[in-house]
Amino acid sequence: MDIIFVIKYFEKLKINNMSSKEFELLGKAVNELPTSPNEAQLDSFPNKHKMRNYIVEFNCADFMSMCPITQQSDFAKIHIRYIPGEECIETKSLKFYLQSYRSQKTFNEEIVNRILTDLVAACNPNSLIALVTKRNSSTPFFPSSDPNNNASKTFS
Repeated sequence: MDIIFVIKYFEKLKINNMSSKEFELLGKAVNELPTSPNEAQLDSFPNKHKMRNYIVEFNCADFMSMCPITQQSDFAKIHIRYIPGEECIETKSLKFYLQSYRSQKTFNEEIVNRILTDLVAACNPNSLIALVTKRNSSTPFFPSSDPNNNASKTFS
């Protein structure tokens, strides 16, 4: 999974220490993946730069679920892009969350909408796009989510 942080503005800021919030996975030797998205825990941490709109991107080139019709493995690429609000998604928990879909018999269009719903619940971003592309395909399916129902704030 590639992680890309894009910052639109370059300013000198006073950086505070990370909060002492306990994470479910980060800093722990956990190797057992959740068996479903319902079991997965999406952790977040305070966004110390909420005065600025910056973009956080996650790329997962090896996403896998199962076709509900054929029961065969279904491979795809997932791309998540969001502008954080009060909270940011913790990366290790997101990796485990995405792995939890490996045994799920669901269409990718359903999965990407579930991912949007779960990410909005976990961190309430200012804007969020989750894009799913079948492997070896250039046609993505990308619903977007704006928690404030303000379409002009959602970016592409």
